[in-house]
Amino acid sequence: MGVLDTFSLKGKVALCTGGAGLYGRQIVAALAGAGATTYLAARDQTKLEAVAAEERAAGNDVTALSLDLSSDASIEALHKTIFERSGRCDVLINNAVTRSATDGWDHDLEAYDRSLRVNASALFKITSLFGKSMAAQKSGSIINIGSMMGMVGVEMGNYAGTDMNPNPSPIYFYEKGGMINFTRWAASILGKDNVRVNCLSPGGLFSNQPAPFVQNYSDRTQLGRMANETDLMGVIVFLASDASAYITGTNIPVDGGYTAK
Repeated sequence: MGVLDTFSLKGKVALCTGGAGLYGRQIVAALAGAGATTYLAARDQTKLEAVAAEERAAGNDVTALSLDLSSDASIEALHKTIFERSGRCDVLINNAVTRSATDGWDHDLEAYDRSLRVNASALFKITSLFGKSMAAQKSGSIINIGSMMGMVGVEMGNYAGTDMNPNPSPIYFYEKGGMINFTRWAASILGKDNVRVNCLSPGGLFSNQPAPFVQNYSDRTQLGRMANETDLMGVIVFLASDASAYITGTNIPVDGGYTAK
């Protein structure tokens, strides 16, 4: 097998939770474009089906499924459906995220718990289910989508000159920082069965933020810009494929050098 052939996902089955958002859309395109039978799953079936239909029109094998990460039964049903339809799962991308208690830190426990239920507890549940099945087939790649905000504190100066409210909550920083070490833990548990677990920590993605914010943020990166709609695609294929067969337990910043300063 030539080195370029190791990047192919032909014959592999992949699941991306989420899939219609800013990161998820390019993740799905990368998986499907590299040849994987691709499932995307979340609560909003209308948005997911639009993505799946666009990919199918391009000749890719993409299916939208229902998933409520706050529900044990929904996670279990998704796992069962994929294995009934495809007989295996080779790649799990933990990309879906909920937003709760995002403004400041003066919240009651219930508000924090709603966020942790999906962004932490459900992460453990879905990784356990699919990880054990991958262990039984003696191969698999799990990719957690973290954030550079799990690696650094908040940079209040990015908001200078804007009317954006610089009152960040600790919850996202807490969850994404924890995801990095959970990645190491899961890699330690599943490695003996040739299941790899890695984390990607993207930087800020351009989505028409105010010009001063874009400039402030870009000035902090080595490459001088925010992320775009394709910047995650190459590293997703790399970690999902056999090209990264000896890489596990790592966190890869995809942030243009933001965390290198």
